[in-house]
Amino acid sequence: MKLYFLRHGKADWPDWDKPDDERPLNKEGRREMERIAKFLRELKIEPAVILSSPLPRAWQTAEYAAEELGVEAEEEPRLGKGFSATKLRAMLKRAKGGDLMLVGHEPDFSTVIRALTGGVVKLGKGGLARVDLEPGAMDGRLIWLLPPKIARR
Repeated sequence: MKLYFLRHGKADWPDWDKPDDERPLNKEGRREMERIAKFLRELKIEPAVILSSPLPRAWQTAEYAAEELGVEAEEEPRLGKGFSATKLRAMLKRAKGGDLMLVGHEPDFSTVIRALTGGVVKLGKGGLARVDLEPGAMDGRLIWLLPPKIARR
């Protein structure tokens, strides 16, 4: 199984005075995610499903990817704060034997990637990682880690 970790795009708002969990993508984040979504298609990524954190910035990111890839995006509350390898185990079944894309947050994604692969990584905003898992196993190999700027090329 190919497991894709897509971190949400930029959502920094200088004068934001609402709860952090309500922050949407900013203008730059939306433009960046449009580019990244097209890049996902160029990479021929074909997840069976895209699971997203319910936070607005992640959900908006998932919508860009889902539209470009022609795949359904589903909200997954376990991808919010406190996502872990243990929570991931239950999500893997939702791919029904296919590949899975997760859209969420740091530092949880890096922590889970390390738990699966032993690799120490940091996923930047809009970054994408691919981890290959053996069927039924919770250990895998980090195949690649891409910063968002690679989608500009």
